[in-house]
Amino acid sequence: MTVPVTIVDAFTDQPFAGNPAAVCLLDGPRPETWMQAVAREMNLSEAAFLRPRQEGWDLRWFTPKVEVDLCGHATLASAHVLWEEGRLPRDADARFHTRSGLLVASRGEDGIRLDFPADPEEGIQPPQDLAEAMGVHPLHVGRCRCGLLLLLESEATVRDLRPDCAWLGAVTGAGVIVTAAAEGEGYDFVSRFFAPALGIDEDPVTGAAHCCLAPFWAARQGKDTLVGRQVSARGGTVRVQLSGDRVLLGGEAVTVMRGMLVGGAAGRPDS
Repeated sequence: MTVPVTIVDAFTDQPFAGNPAAVCLLDGPRPETWMQAVAREMNLSEAAFLRPRQEGWDLRWFTPKVEVDLCGHATLASAHVLWEEGRLPRDADARFHTRSGLLVASRGEDGIRLDFPADPEEGIQPPQDLAEAMGVHPLHVGRCRCGLLLLLESEATVRDLRPDCAWLGAVTGAGVIVTAAAEGEGYDFVSRFFAPALGIDEDPVTGAAHCCLAPFWAARQGKDTLVGRQVSARGGTVRVQLSGDRVLLGGEAVTVMRGMLVGGAAGRPDS
């Protein structure tokens, strides 16, 4: 038995930029151990596993190390694959049933839009040794579902940051968003995301982090619609719109590879 797998670069309109995700289309249940093994084999920040169900699709996300509760770029990539492969009409919404509830993706003139739960941060005292692990002293530290959010003094500081990821994972036990106001035109804020505790030293473009960044910057800039640029080496653009307790994330996607999983593809279904 084979399983179709597609590699998609998300939050970009150019191949080999944005954040790559492996999207696996399943025809039945698979054990968690098998999905985790596939994610390790793909060795990308996330692998997404889609299975059809009544009124939508079951969707799960795995890093090479763990299953996660929410992933923006792999959800965007999954919707892109469903439309591109003809699994959904191009004018139909993609409805995903996940560990974070129902998530909906829709197509628009400016790309794909995801409807995600907002994730406001709450200010906290910085964990001990955080500044040493990051190599900078943040202006503000908050906690959200993604982990920690650090406000830095400038875009240049965000771009030049070289944290000690091994130490950072031990200090925080979670992901770390770093952000600053954008200094050029075209973007409202910049960010990066480090998650060594999840097996990802730096994530190229992180949709889930923007569920926190959207309310954070909306409050500071006095507007609900903003454009973020994640300034990792690959880079990517995320359009955000705060709508009550939801965030609309907008971006584009590009397919870069299609293939089949062969070895161990059958697996034994979950009991």
